Amino acid sequence: MAVDKEFMAKVKELRKESGAGFMDCRKALEEAQGDMDKARKILKQKGLKIAEKKAGREAREGVIASYIHFSSRFGSLVEINCETDFVARTDGFKTFANDVALQIAGMCPKYITREDVPEEEIARLREEFEETIASENIPDDIKEKRWQGKLESFYREYVLLDQPFVKDQSKTMKELLTEAIARFGENIVIRRFVRFELGEV
Repeated sequence: MAVDKEFMAKVKELRKESGAGFMDCRKALEEAQGDMDKARKILKQKGLKIAEKKAGREAREGVIASYIHFSSRFGSLVEINCETDFVARTDGFKTFANDVALQIAGMCPKYITREDVPEEEIARLREEFEETIASENIPDDIKEKRWQGKLESFYREYVLLDQPFVKDQSKTMKELLTEAIARFGENIVIRRFVRFELGEV
């Protein structure tokens, strides 16, 4: 594929969007024959594969990031780990950490991953759901679909990695994390967080 100004402009735009390296963006666009949507999908798939490979690696370095709302009425602290101090000190990693702190302060998640949700919480939700539809005469398969829908809604509201990213609703926090892992080439773990709101006990 001939490299022209239009193609290079697309590479630049894709880099800005994804944070991926120049060569990765160029290869994705070449593979997609200049189609930006296809190139985005290719980069996303590559990011997922990189994240899977990095997942088992130890992450002990990192930063503690904070966000305090301009009203000073609520804020958050979050610990985010990576593999090396070199990555932890980069502006890009700090920006990512600050975005996570902003997300926590603004969207009030209770858990980081779905696996963190206690079984008792799921059981309580199921019980509430059963009580709500008790008077409805609906087939079991439809009931199960509705339950799964309710559960997915709960995850989107209260699980950090399932929440839409406040700065870009088209992606989830999990996708943001996956992009960061691919960009920095290290395993990255959102370890723990706490959210404060004035007057809360």
